Amino acid sequence: MSVLFRQARGLATHSNINSIPKPTPSVFNVFDRSTKMWQKDVAASRLNESRTVDYIKDEIGESFRDRLLDIKRRYSKAICIGSGSNQVARVVDEEELADDIHIADSSERAVLRDKDSDVDFAKIPSRHHIDEENPSLHSLFQPNSTDIIISSLGLHWVNDLPGALIQFNHALKPDSPLLGCLFGGDTLFELRTSLQLAEQERWGGFGPHVSPMTDTTDVGNLMNRAGFTLLTIDIDDLVINYPSMFELIEDLKFMGESNAINGRRAHISRDTLIAAAEIYRSLHGNEDGTIPATFQIINVIGWKKSDDQLKPLKRGTATRSMKELEN
Repeated sequence: MSVLFRQARGLATHSNINSIPKPTPSVFNVFDRSTKMWQKDVAASRLNESRTVDYIKDEIGESFRDRLLDIKRRYSKAICIGSGSNQVARVVDEEELADDIHIADSSERAVLRDKDSDVDFAKIPSRHHIDEENPSLHSLFQPNSTDIIISSLGLHWVNDLPGALIQFNHALKPDSPLLGCLFGGDTLFELRTSLQLAEQERWGGFGPHVSPMTDTTDVGNLMNRAGFTLLTIDIDDLVINYPSMFELIEDLKFMGESNAINGRRAHISRDTLIAAAEIYRSLHGNEDGTIPATFQIINVIGWKKSDDQLKPLKRGTATRSMKELEN
């Protein structure tokens, strides 16, 4: 478990790039995708604040780098999708990863956020405006065309996650990996419970304020359904200490992670927020007066099937028992 402390904390310019294809309707409709894209655009337009709250993606990017380098390969074409300005691409030297790296996101401003402020931006000039729910609508995602797809914290706002994973699988070449991480079910459980208790006390009920998250079992099942094999899944808990609940909410806003659930309440009253902040401190607060916020990170690696991949032997074909190996 990693523990970070929130740092103390603009206007970014952006240029036109290829227009995003219009998404096809999804059978799943948990999130308001247009609101989420707008939130990410607004957050990225506040350059100083947005870059200050990169601490989660920076931390996870370093972990991603270790996983990438554990796979002893160099790729011809790599796609990093749904990660905004993409800390993964920053921490991984393009000479270590691929000849041709593409960064894609549903937010135009996010993907171009550092155009005029980051000297490393020019190292990866290929930036695309692509909807994570419908990547195959873009020419970049041709069948069997990509050596590796990376998604760092870009899939937890996707309605049709099974469909997105299937499209990633189709775009990969045989025996090529998808490396992803997304927020798990315990993410921000402290904030969720505090808001629910405060609203229950005042209104006799509560609305959805924290996104529903998946868990490791769900992720494994979805990856299998999408055709991935040789799965590796693990969990990291990242705990960040904030002065109060209000700084946490402000940072989520500048991360582009504000609530975008369909059916959400448009407004939370001031007295409810104050009550929730006190409940948060009372139930979860640290001795020094700060409050912790948990971000559960599910890391997954899956491979597109190939005829020449290593496969487990059939049951009953072993020639030695586990007891012999223990000795």
